[in-house]
Amino acid sequence: MKGADMAMSSIVQYNDWLEEECGNMAREGLRTLVVAKRALTEEQYLDFESRYSQAKLSIHDRALKVAAVVESLEREMELLCLTGVEDRLQADVRPTLETLRNAGIKIWMLTGDKLETATCIAKSSHLVSRTQDVHIFRPVTSRGEAHLELNAFRRKHDCALVISGDSLEVCLKYYEHEFVELACQCPAVVCCRCSPTQKARIVTLLQQHTRRRTCAIGDGGNDVSMIQAADCGIGIEGKEGKQASLAADFSITQFRHLGRLLMVHGRNSYKRSAALGQFVMHRGLIISTMQAVFSSVFYFASVPLYQGFLMVGYATIYTMFPVFSLVLDQDVKPEVAMLYPELYKDLTKGRSLSFKTFLIWVLISIYQGGILMYGALVLFESEFVHVVAISFTALVLTELLMVALTVRTWHWLMVVAEFLSLGCYVASLAFLNEYFDVAFITTVTFLWKVSAITVVSCLPLYVLKYLRRKLSPPSYCKLAS
Repeated sequence: MKGADMAMSSIVQYNDWLEEECGNMAREGLRTLVVAKRALTEEQYLDFESRYSQAKLSIHDRALKVAAVVESLEREMELLCLTGVEDRLQADVRPTLETLRNAGIKIWMLTGDKLETATCIAKSSHLVSRTQDVHIFRPVTSRGEAHLELNAFRRKHDCALVISGDSLEVCLKYYEHEFVELACQCPAVVCCRCSPTQKARIVTLLQQHTRRRTCAIGDGGNDVSMIQAADCGIGIEGKEGKQASLAADFSITQFRHLGRLLMVHGRNSYKRSAALGQFVMHRGLIISTMQAVFSSVFYFASVPLYQGFLMVGYATIYTMFPVFSLVLDQDVKPEVAMLYPELYKDLTKGRSLSFKTFLIWVLISIYQGGILMYGALVLFESEFVHVVAISFTALVLTELLMVALTVRTWHWLMVVAEFLSLGCYVASLAFLNEYFDVAFITTVTFLWKVSAITVVSCLPLYVLKYLRRKLSPPSYCKLAS
């Protein structure tokens, strides 16, 4: 039988060297494992088999009875040996942790290792710098001891915290809020001797007390509960198996890939999702505003402004390709995002997708919908079909121009999407005799009216965007220039 020294020391025969040697190995940064055995006579084995079979056939508390029978064997075991294995760091762990710290990400290390081993690994990985003060939380077992130790820790500033799982359990039992508040102020926290349940509980506590997003990274089966409790779980495929990577949201093969996953792919995913979500909302709200204006002008008559294929075409072939091409947009190049991880701090403020941006896009949609509809009503001539032709053409052009206004870095597929959608609309005009007057849409009058309405709806937004970038440019613009 093998296990950690804390668990095995109570079930092996008395000895005077196990604890000392475990401490020596842990101070060298080695991960220890205790191996023991117990020889059974035939009578002892038959007795165990009988009690084990009865426990498995039990109806009530079967798991507890089975565990009790197994535990009866785990007594007075013969200590065979103690092993110490060097847990070498993967390549580029130190620069990756440095990148994450510069990005404003707080890093906590939750491990099942001994305190000495965990401290040694934290220093070797530069999670805790060698010149930084380290406060080792003394073992506490009561409320009074926890109170005194927390007061001692409160008097220290800018120091890393190292705490064991047993002490952590006592602190969370009596002073949960105070402990989490103090720990969150530390540049780094190391929790050693943590069980899988404790790891998951710590992640949940951080979510509840800080209201921040948490990301859990692990490579073993004992990290699964922590990975599943976090907002984002990342599993690393390693020699300990694939349990963590299978339970995680993302799977990587090396820890160093974490930097690019967050700084580049995380940034692009957030920015693109925000732009796409707001644009889909804008696309639906602008046509709803036009319908509302149209209905109010005509005494709220139950007459749809656009019928049949126009509604289907607007939501699909006329505007779909440019809007969804926004997933190719990027504000900074991957090399710049990796070189300046401080740019990631802006994302944590949530400014790309918030109530403010939502209201801005609602106002833009209402403004453009009103301009398009009122402009078409003012400029249309004698027939109602001209209102549909002018407003719908201006609507499609406005949507295409708004995509162009939103794009930060042009991709060739974006250009193709813009011209493909415009080409599909122009080509379909020849077949939409039911909705458009073909003779009217080929005149110069139609062209200047559509152009005038489109310019009035889009030009003010272009001007505002230009002034904003000149007067208050975002941080990435300074680097790009």
